Amino acid sequence: MSEATKTAAGRHDHHGGAVLRDLSPLHRDLRRAIPEVYRGFGALSQAAFADGALERKTKELIAVAIGVVEGCDGCIASHAQAAARAGATRQEAAEAIGVTFLMHGGPATIHGARAYSAFCEFADALEAGESAA
Repeated sequence: MSEATKTAAGRHDHHGGAVLRDLSPLHRDLRRAIPEVYRGFGALSQAAFADGALERKTKELIAVAIGVVEGCDGCIASHAQAAARAGATRQEAAEAIGVTFLMHGGPATIHGARAYSAFCEFADALEAGESAA
């Protein structure tokens, strides 16, 4: 673990969990209105993240990076949590986020910092035996 990674470990703002909690009732209401669409999206998600040539952990890190580039806090939080649960390390998350700087420039440094904080938040919760939410 690098010194920067050690420094960031345990120091997060709980933004990731707050984003997921804020979105939960919104998704619940929309899911009630369009259950078939949510079932289809769930099936697509399950297929996309199934282990194959790339393991789920790697796919979740890719999704975190895409969330950074898209500036989607909900995507970042959801996939940071899933990546932590899939066993990704802080260093793996940091390096995946680092690629977004190359591909998306300055805006990625803002959302990338948020993504790393969210990942560390969920990783800390898992390490503490909590539910990572």
